[in-house]
Amino acid sequence: MAVVGQLALETTRLGLKNLRLHKLRSMLTMLGIIFGVGAVICMLSISEGRSASQLQLIQMLGSNNVIVKSVKPAEGTEGGETKRLLKFGITRDDIDRIRATVPMLKRVVPMREVAFAVRRGDRKMPGLVVGTDPAFFDVVNLDVTSGRLLTRHDDEARLRVCVLGAEIARELFRYDDPIGETVTAVSISVGLMPLTVVGVLKNVETAGIPARGVAKRDTNHDVYIPFRTADALFGSMTIIVRSGSEEMRETQYSDLYLEVADADYVKPVSEMIRQIMEVGRSVQDYVISVPLELLMQIQAEKRNRMLILGTIAGVSLVVAGIGIMNIMLATVTERTREIGIRRALGAKQRHIAQQFLVETLVLTMVGGALGVAAGTLGAVGLTRLANWPTIITAWSVLTSVSVAGLVGVFFGMYPAMAAAKLDPIEALRHE
Repeated sequence: MAVVGQLALETTRLGLKNLRLHKLRSMLTMLGIIFGVGAVICMLSISEGRSASQLQLIQMLGSNNVIVKSVKPAEGTEGGETKRLLKFGITRDDIDRIRATVPMLKRVVPMREVAFAVRRGDRKMPGLVVGTDPAFFDVVNLDVTSGRLLTRHDDEARLRVCVLGAEIARELFRYDDPIGETVTAVSISVGLMPLTVVGVLKNVETAGIPARGVAKRDTNHDVYIPFRTADALFGSMTIIVRSGSEEMRETQYSDLYLEVADADYVKPVSEMIRQIMEVGRSVQDYVISVPLELLMQIQAEKRNRMLILGTIAGVSLVVAGIGIMNIMLATVTERTREIGIRRALGAKQRHIAQQFLVETLVLTMVGGALGVAAGTLGAVGLTRLANWPTIITAWSVLTSVSVAGLVGVFFGMYPAMAAAKLDPIEALRHE
């Protein structure tokens, strides 16, 4: 065993020595592996980052939820071109029917958008003021960085309190603590309504862009108030002015979050709700979203994306392997006389094969290590420069390095066997 180990060590030493004698050629040979492994890690990190952001979105939406949102219908308006009244969306009758008909519901959380701008002093910015049930934050997994969330007491007492989205708080208060301060909801229909800040939500990011996470609502720019407070202060009528035209909208509920008791019932419940919402409607003034279906779609897209990216990166590694094989074949021809001398001095075919195979493996593994570094730097660069979310996983690094090693063995085997099978006498005659 000691003799075998000594021979293996000597073979490795000779292989490394031959590579050091041709540093530039060795480095150029490794470039293909470096770029191949770097490409694998970089592309897989982009895929993982995108998938993680999408899964965060699903976590926010809640896999056990069914979301109904009021939308302006394409027809069914009344009035003239400059002033018109629109009645659409989710109604109290819809909610009563859902509660009476669907037995698997855990919670029903209504919402209403009541104003579209917020101000503090001379600072004003667009943002949705939304009346909601305090259970909303638990249903969509939102939490605060400071202060508190809305409570049942706030709703029952119709208190004029609010919870600010992260971006709203940053813009209006800058370096001040918003807790206990007053902001004003700006409504065209009812005027200015002062609200006391009791909490600030955590910043939410999905897919690299701020917060289009809760039914496509930008929670960072929302202001949440108790639903009964919204009902008492603003009612269900809102006025929107655009390009000289005035549009009055009467929407009893802008959104409805339905939490299902068991994930197995999510799809049947969504179908039941779809049928209930169709009752008494000539036009569709709502949309239904099922996060569980989105989750399944995202997982399927992830599998397809990984397959495509893996194939592209694998092709680059195969091309790198072909380049290594070409260089090693040229090296065999260049060192034919050396091989003949070693055979004449007693080296066996396996010793010659091992020497060339070691050289190939060193090229691929060193190239793989440098490729890992290049891929990591590339992923970090994409995150900082292009704001793309990237996640480098251990399995992507191990997979890319392992594939690089297999490519080295596969494409290095033929040159190694070609060197081992050279006739010693003919090799000694080679000039």
